[in-house]
Amino acid sequence: MCLAIPACVEQLVAGDSAIVNLGGVRKEVSLALVEDIAVGDYVIVHVGFALQKLDPEEAAQTLALFAELGRAAPE
Repeated sequence: MCLAIPACVEQLVAGDSAIVNLGGVRKEVSLALVEDIAVGDYVIVHVGFALQKLDPEEAAQTLALFAELGRAAPE
């Protein structure tokens, strides 16, 4: 099973990379597979690569769903 997570681009760095925020965790990811990414955009991230740009509303809905699933999970 694979899981791709929405992340907000916080900083562009040299060499087709960016620093993204994954639920409070900042991580450097590759932008080699996507075009026209700017700070504030949301991207889908999987194993260190941004796979596609995501609409901010869709990102918010997906993140809310993940949060709800986390609250519903047994401890």
